[in-house]
Amino acid sequence: MVGTGRPVDAGSTVASVQAARSAFARHSWHEVYRLLTDAGDDLDADQLEMLAVAANLIGRDEDSIRAWERAHVDHLRAGRRDRAANSACWAALILLLRGEMAHAGGWMTRAERIVEELADQPVAARGMLLIPAALAAIAAGDAETADEIADQIITIALAVDEPDLLAFGRLSAAQAALVAGDIPRSMRMFDEVMVSVTMGDVSPIPSGIIYCAVVDGCVEACDLRRAAEWTEALRRWCDDQPDLVPYRGQCMVHRSQVLLAQGSWEDASVEAQRACERLADPYHPALGLAHYQRGELHRLRGDLDAAAAAYREASRCGHDPVPGFALLRLMEGDVDGASRAARRMLDEHVTGPARAGLLAAAIEVQLAASDVAGAGALADELTSLARTMESEMLAAAADHERGTVLLASGEVAAAIAALRGACKAWRELHMPYEVARARFQLSVAYATAGDRDAAELELDGARATFELLGASVDLARLEAAAPAESGVLTTRECQVLRLVAAGKTNREIAADLVISEHTVSRHLQNMFMKLGVTSRAAATAYAYEHHLV
Repeated sequence: MVGTGRPVDAGSTVASVQAARSAFARHSWHEVYRLLTDAGDDLDADQLEMLAVAANLIGRDEDSIRAWERAHVDHLRAGRRDRAANSACWAALILLLRGEMAHAGGWMTRAERIVEELADQPVAARGMLLIPAALAAIAAGDAETADEIADQIITIALAVDEPDLLAFGRLSAAQAALVAGDIPRSMRMFDEVMVSVTMGDVSPIPSGIIYCAVVDGCVEACDLRRAAEWTEALRRWCDDQPDLVPYRGQCMVHRSQVLLAQGSWEDASVEAQRACERLADPYHPALGLAHYQRGELHRLRGDLDAAAAAYREASRCGHDPVPGFALLRLMEGDVDGASRAARRMLDEHVTGPARAGLLAAAIEVQLAASDVAGAGALADELTSLARTMESEMLAAAADHERGTVLLASGEVAAAIAALRGACKAWRELHMPYEVARARFQLSVAYATAGDRDAAELELDGARATFELLGASVDLARLEAAAPAESGVLTTRECQVLRLVAAGKTNREIAADLVISEHTVSRHLQNMFMKLGVTSRAAATAYAYEHHLV
């Protein structure tokens, strides 16, 4: 509790405050909190602000807010109206981050009234008051308004020489550029604001906020290299402050995302579980993302029930579980459900970086639904976005998806070229799972072209990686697609061909093989193309001629 209400010896208070200042410099937040709390009610505004920061960083937000409120009152009594407004803004910001909008609004209004009274003076609070408006514009996708507000914040920060406010302004400008789709500019500005944080120019609370926002932005922009670099910096920053609570859980989520992409799935799973535990008490908005990350790991390993449960938890916590949920439905054989989920996620993310991350999943769903033309249109869009965003990761994804669509369209030579480019790009990004997925598609393309040796080499490479990662669903799909001894047809295609020759309908074949009718149609399409036939009767004749039945 802030303030004990008991009398404290003046000499003891001075000693506690001096010790607290030393602990503050060492970032020993629990020690700062204990020393200043034990000092009683005789703290001045500067000491209360130290207490407010320490309380926030050890997760005691209510105590932090009370300390900011007491500092506000002390500044007012001493006639320091600019600093009183600043303390009110900090109280409001902590309340906003907790989701207590009405209480935060009250403190913002109080700060606004003081700032209006100081109309002829440059005060930092004038810029602090603009931060919620910038956040609202960014959340609404209004890049122009967000950028204008960011410029105002930066102008005020430079006028009053306030590093924290300047960092917030530059962060807002970077986020506005991200919303506008100007990814190169956004990434440069994220790097710039991070330099001021890593140099120690920014105080602890805004440093943590900026670290997490920058990593979020890099992930959204599909810039894995930057995300990995700044995630590692965030981890070091957290580790240097063992008492830190608010940002450690979010750091774990980002670290799990990077580890997953780099192929360290076991470590990624541990970090995701730890993040869920850390973010649940006290509740943090990133908890939904942590559960989604758990869902992704379960899905990739083939534990579909656990994935579904994790996605539900993510949704309950306010995080839309896409594209994972659509891909889960696809793995379950529910192509119609996957198609509905894919349509919804694309309808709700019409433009911007967020859409780019969903397109690859939507293309996979479209191909499963035998909509090659629709998949092609989405692949073209992904290619265009990759160029606009200048993202290496999106460029690799675009090559991968374009190659897969070309293969489904029968343009085998072009498909091989695109998939080889994807393999090279994924390797350079050190993303082994994506390399294996591209090699699997490449093996199918080589088999279709009649180059069985090349197909087997790519298939063996993909199989080794899937086995190492524990990607059981991909491994099962690979084994079903492995070339059969009879020729270029896969084992699954041979099974379908035998059932076609037996006179069974697509629905009956789907029931016998426990797959969807859409999947049967896709197998037939691929089979007809490989055999050079155009009808079920011709395929049946081929089966008898080659002793497959």
